[in-house]
Amino acid sequence: MVELTRGRFEELVAEALDTIPGELTQLMDNVVITVSESPPEPGLLGLYEGVPLTERGDGYYGFLPDRISIYWREICAVCATPDEVVEQVRITVVHEIAHHFGIDDDRLHELGWG
Repeated sequence: MVELTRGRFEELVAEALDTIPGELTQLMDNVVITVSESPPEPGLLGLYEGVPLTERGDGYYGFLPDRISIYWREICAVCATPDEVVEQVRITVVHEIAHHFGIDDDRLHELGWG
């Protein structure tokens, strides 16, 4: 387990977001990314809740923003070093953003983003 302040963890999430190519972040729409303390179920490092871009049609309006939650304490609990936390945050952020783009877990696993 790695001890990090919430503020430092939020910085890591921001740094991970900065690694996403601008061409992709410009396509993200109606989504908010938050750091949450603990997941709704043990072992969950991140969670995407919303309507993926690939499923939005003409009737998509008036929806609350999609939400990507990155779970601070859970990620710190599964990592042994600060460097592992940095890498796991990056993997989790990319994984959850991929869900926003409509990429499911099976495809993410095939691509090595398990």
